[in-house]
Amino acid sequence: MRISPIRIPTVSNDIDWDFCFHLSQQTKVPAHQQTDDLYPTSGSEESEEDSDAMDKTLDCLYLPREKLVQSQKKAAQLIKEKMNTQASKELIRCAILSRIIFGEEHWKSAQALASLAYGYLTLRGLPAQAMKHAESAKNTLLTWKGKLTTDKEKKEILDALVMLYYTLGVVWLLQNQYPSFPSGIEAYFNLQRAERNMKELKEFYKGGVCGLQVSEKDLMVALGRASLAMHRLNLALVYFKKAVGNVVATKGDRTSDLVTLYEEMAQIEQLRRNHYQAIQYLQQAHSLCVSLFTDVSPQTAEASALLAKAYAMSGEARHMDVAEIYFIKSISAYQTTLGPEDCETLMAIEEFYKWFIHHREKEEAYRLIKSSLKFQVISYGNWSEKVAETYYNMGKICFAKGDLRKAIRLLRKCLMIQILLYGSEHRKSRDTKNVLTLLQRATNRSSRWRRKATPGRRGSTCQVTEA
Repeated sequence: MRISPIRIPTVSNDIDWDFCFHLSQQTKVPAHQQTDDLYPTSGSEESEEDSDAMDKTLDCLYLPREKLVQSQKKAAQLIKEKMNTQASKELIRCAILSRIIFGEEHWKSAQALASLAYGYLTLRGLPAQAMKHAESAKNTLLTWKGKLTTDKEKKEILDALVMLYYTLGVVWLLQNQYPSFPSGIEAYFNLQRAERNMKELKEFYKGGVCGLQVSEKDLMVALGRASLAMHRLNLALVYFKKAVGNVVATKGDRTSDLVTLYEEMAQIEQLRRNHYQAIQYLQQAHSLCVSLFTDVSPQTAEASALLAKAYAMSGEARHMDVAEIYFIKSISAYQTTLGPEDCETLMAIEEFYKWFIHHREKEEAYRLIKSSLKFQVISYGNWSEKVAETYYNMGKICFAKGDLRKAIRLLRKCLMIQILLYGSEHRKSRDTKNVLTLLQRATNRSSRWRRKATPGRRGSTCQVTEA
């Protein structure tokens, strides 16, 4: 009996598959040992050679099963220890060993592939590989789900389907960062299927499920983001509220998991132009950060920055002073915990001086931006895009104040960096050059007029237009 080789679906450049597949070849049962010789039907006596052959064959059969159990335990431990690359390799071994033991069309092989797909997404951040393996497992799991299986098997199949559809949904959601409305819809449909399978699983467990790879909170958050990608803001808010309810029920109302949920809910409220409610959510996030991480921490600094922007976005005069207070708190916390040259600190300062410019506080904006310039040079380098942008903004402020010569000097520095980074024909370089040309013309006209109109100067004239 000739056995065809096991087909392993691969992804281009997926070297882990090849590496672990070759390792597993030693566990394959040779074809000549999978015949009736394994279970002799004729003769009641066995020679020593026959007995030895049978022992070796049984060893070959049990070895893959033992290795599978070991790999499953090792993968779980590595995931717990956040050793993601090693855990991913163990998941690959599990998938290969499952196919060797159960065959390509068995639900346990598909279950192992679904776990591998989920691992590629959550442990390695490789959505292409995740989608490939999830699609490979889908039809097999759906076929077995429809068959008559035991309750225990059905629970495992449903768990695998939740994981599989969650993986597919999140992969489609990641593709939505290149705005494409259909990918948001695909994400939502796959996540809905995951939700339906989770509800079916709950019926087996009579209401509550635990120990699943995909938590109910993670699924609700993904559905909320998919709804947001489809611009269904009200629906997105519903899912995020469900996620908050789930976290409070399982972990209480003083957990860091709630911080990101409140922040995302605030963003949705801002899109709905409900600034008051957005501020309420961000105040809750800020309060949690202060109690969990102290008043001076990167987490509290970020929460303060978001709260400052929320107050600023409201457009209400009574909120302007509060916005300034939270901007200052954020910058101070970042400088204390991360240092003045850290990217997060510099981004907070950038938001603050843009806010000053918007409210025509030119002197304060210029003072703030100038104080951050030396730290930008340390963080990004003299010839960086960020430093060029800073020179450009300083030039704009000087122009608005009427200091044209200083504006020209700063814009020249900006242009020099832009030409070095992008070339003289790049849009940014051309735009800066055009602004610089206009300023230089305005300065020349102003200089000529002053020379003509200066009293007491030899040869000065004052042109009078006759009526």
